[in-house]
Amino acid sequence: MNNILNLIGRTKELFLDDINNYEKELLKIVSSSSFLVIGSAGSIGQAVTKEIFKRNPKKLHVVDISENNMVELVRDIRSSFGYIDGEFATFALDIGSSEYDAFIKANGQYDYVLNLSALKHVRSEKDPFTLMRMIETNVFNTDKTLQQSIENGTKKYFCVSTDKAANPVNMMGASKRIMEMFVMRKSKQIDVSMARFANVAFSDGSLLHGFNQRIQKNQPIVAPNDIKRYFVTPQESGELCLMSCIFGENRDIFFPKLSENLHLITFADITVKYLENLGYEPYLCEDEDEARKLAKTLPALGKWPCLFTASDTTGEKDFEEFFTDNETLDMERFENLGIIKNEALFDEEKLNNFEKTIKNYKANLSWTKDDIVKEFFTMIPDFGHKETGKYLDGKM
Repeated sequence: MNNILNLIGRTKELFLDDINNYEKELLKIVSSSSFLVIGSAGSIGQAVTKEIFKRNPKKLHVVDISENNMVELVRDIRSSFGYIDGEFATFALDIGSSEYDAFIKANGQYDYVLNLSALKHVRSEKDPFTLMRMIETNVFNTDKTLQQSIENGTKKYFCVSTDKAANPVNMMGASKRIMEMFVMRKSKQIDVSMARFANVAFSDGSLLHGFNQRIQKNQPIVAPNDIKRYFVTPQESGELCLMSCIFGENRDIFFPKLSENLHLITFADITVKYLENLGYEPYLCEDEDEARKLAKTLPALGKWPCLFTASDTTGEKDFEEFFTDNETLDMERFENLGIIKNEALFDEEKLNNFEKTIKNYKANLSWTKDDIVKEFFTMIPDFGHKETGKYLDGKM
């Protein structure tokens, strides 16, 4: 934890005061409750699962499509925390499948359902097929598992949104904004809460996670020098989700308060800290070819080839924001957690039309990216999407 904090330019854990203030109540509620964590083997899912497990729940079932990551989660939990008195079980299931539906039919009684499953990459909007899977995962699987929770008498449903849902400029952020609208509709039948938060440092598939891979494979490190991001540690992501799930009122969206402990930092600045931590001096290259070539010789000299460039790919947001000017905030309840307070605002007709149109495209097995972009603009008229024709997969 401390090592990650150093790399992202911090010395203190973000939510330490809030966790300490509410620990007794957290323990009491978690130890007397049953939990289902969907998408439990991703970076945030694993962090949430560990936060629940170490407080001795009555029942903890975890579901994820990734069999391998689930194995690592169990090994990690057994190695760090051991065992609990209650039932802990894992299920390698796709939540969009009939097998998952059968599992819910057999095991669907939970006090709390937490959905951490998502397609989270901006790069997933490059083609219409992955983009459709993003909609299915982020919007319709959320709606489906919400409905199942309603039918099974679940006390509370939690799901993750993203900072990129505030004034979205990419399809991932927009899909999460649309998900929030569907969640608001179901909030009339079940208590729901959400969280928007920053980049999770070194989470699976993230640029920082990629740094570890590049070092292992003796490859150059590439990072944008013009994009600043807020970062939380994996443990902080788990704490934020658990606090929102347990203490959030209906329709609340939790987010990290900005403070001297949480500040914007560029990927290039983190790269320098990261390499210095490993004992390397960054060597700035002119282009990809030079970086690849020097990767064969520089590391032995205590230097690492780096390419820092301006971002010019579709979907990158210049800055991050957790809320918009027209959202109502509660900044008093917690020390370091802010809350967006929401009414059940949604347009029933728009939601139904969106659902019907997307289902028709899928039934016909034919749609274009433009078709989907058009639907997103219908749902979010001020959607700030800009197509540059360039995508992250076209860069090193």
